[in-house]
Amino acid sequence: MPFITGKRIPRRTFIRGAGASLALPFLDAMVPAGLVWSNAPRVDDPTRLVAIEIVHGAAGCNEWGATQNLWSPAAAGRDFDLSPSALLPLERYRDYLTIISNTDVRNAEAAQAKEIGGDHFRSSAVYLTQAHPKQTESSDVSVGISLDQMYAQRFGQDTPIPSMQLCIENVDQAGGCAYGYACVYTDTISWASPTEPLPMIRDPRVAFDQLFGAGGSAEERAARRQTSGSILDWIAQDIATLKQSLGPNDTVRLERYLDNVRELERRIQGVEAQNRSGEARELPGAPAGVPDSFSEHVKLMFDLQALAFESDVTRVFSLKMGRDSSARVFPESGTDRPFHPASHHGGNPEAVLDFAKINQYHVSLIPYFLEKLQNTMEGDQSLLDKTMVIWGSPMSDANLHNHRRCPLVLFGGANGQLAGNLHLKAPDGMPSPDGSQPKVSVETWPGDVCLLRSSRLNRSVVDPSAGCPNVTSDSQFSAY
Repeated sequence: MPFITGKRIPRRTFIRGAGASLALPFLDAMVPAGLVWSNAPRVDDPTRLVAIEIVHGAAGCNEWGATQNLWSPAAAGRDFDLSPSALLPLERYRDYLTIISNTDVRNAEAAQAKEIGGDHFRSSAVYLTQAHPKQTESSDVSVGISLDQMYAQRFGQDTPIPSMQLCIENVDQAGGCAYGYACVYTDTISWASPTEPLPMIRDPRVAFDQLFGAGGSAEERAARRQTSGSILDWIAQDIATLKQSLGPNDTVRLERYLDNVRELERRIQGVEAQNRSGEARELPGAPAGVPDSFSEHVKLMFDLQALAFESDVTRVFSLKMGRDSSARVFPESGTDRPFHPASHHGGNPEAVLDFAKINQYHVSLIPYFLEKLQNTMEGDQSLLDKTMVIWGSPMSDANLHNHRRCPLVLFGGANGQLAGNLHLKAPDGMPSPDGSQPKVSVETWPGDVCLLRSSRLNRSVVDPSAGCPNVTSDSQFSAY
C-alpha cells in the first residue's frame, strides 16, 4: 500500500483486497499542508446531485386539494406555513427547503390525437429530459438527455462511477406497454442520450457491490459473496496499515465511515437472510436483497447514496420511487387503498385526503436522508450543505392525468446556490397561448437562486453549479 506517514494521501485512494474495493472518505491527510484548517474552497468539490421522481403527482395538485394547500403552502416567500400540506414532515429542515410551485410539464402532454391516454407511459421519460418522447413500441425510442446525465457529463467524469440510477419498484419490462409506448419510457428517468436509456438498480445488494465490491477477480468476488462475513474482512490488514499514517481526527472519521459501511452491509445481509428463509414474502418476485418493507428499501437506498457521496465514488444519483400504475399498498401511510386507485380519487374530497396521506408518507422518508447528509461533515461543511436534491413529479392531478401545477421541491444548500426556507410560485399563463416564439431568460429569484425560464416549457431550472449560464434559446438546454 502506498501510504507513507507524513505524506499527503491522494483524494482518489482505494483500499483494495480480494473481492473488495473501498474508497476513502475525505480526510485532512488528503489536503495539502497549510490548507487543512483554511477556508479556501476546494476546486474538486462540485455540488452533489440527487434527482428523485415520485409518480402520479400529488393530492394538492387537484383543484380542490390546491385550495386546501395539500401540497404547496398558501404563502410564497419565506413566511409560509407547512402544516396543511404533505410537506409538513420537512418542517425541521425548512432552512434547506426550496418549494417551486405552479410549474407545468407540457411535454408530457399528448402532442397528437393518437397519444391521448398515454400519460402514464410517457411521463417518467419527460421528468428529467423535458422532451416529448417518440411514440413507439419498438427499440427506436427517442426523448432527450436527462438533467442528471447532463450534470454527470460535466461533473462526474473524474469519479469512479459518473452516476448511479436506483429504483424501488420493478422496472424491467420489455417491449411495448400501452398506448403505443415502449416500456423503457416508464422503466427509467435517466437518459445518456435521446436514444440511450440507462437501467436502474432495484437491488441494494447490487448497488452495494458496485460501490464497494468491485476489487479482485470475478472468482474472488463470487467467493466473498458466499460468506457471511464483511467486505471489510478482506481489507482489514490494509486498513490497519492506513490508520498508522493518520492523525487522531482522521482516525475517528475513518472508523465512523467503516462502521457505517459495515452497518449497511449487515442490514442488506439481514434482508437477504429473511427473504431466503422460506417464509412467504409480500414481494414474491423481488430479488433477495430487496426488502418487502417500502420504507426499509428507501432507507437502504438513501444510505448507499450518503456513503457514495462521502467517499466521492459518485456525485450523481437518480432515484425512481415508484412506477406508474403501481397497485402497491402503504399501510404506514394510514390508508389501505392501493397507490394507483388512490390517485384516481374522482375529485371526492375524502378520497383526495386519502391520497394526501400517501403523499405525506412518502415525504416523511426524506428527513432520514437529509439527516444522514447533515451529520456527515466534509471539512467545515456538511454533505447537506454541498448537495441538491430534486424531488418532483411530471404529473400533477393523477385523476385527470394532467401536467399542470406539478410538484417540485428542492433540498440542500447546493454549495451556497440554494438559500432554503423559500417558496417560489411560478406565474400563471405560460407558455403563451398565442404560439409566440419561445424564449429563455435567466432570472435570479430571492435567495440568489439561479433559474432558467423557458416560455415554451414553462419550467424553471435550477443550475446547481456556481454561477448562471449564458442561455439564449430553448435548444441550448434540457429544462427541468
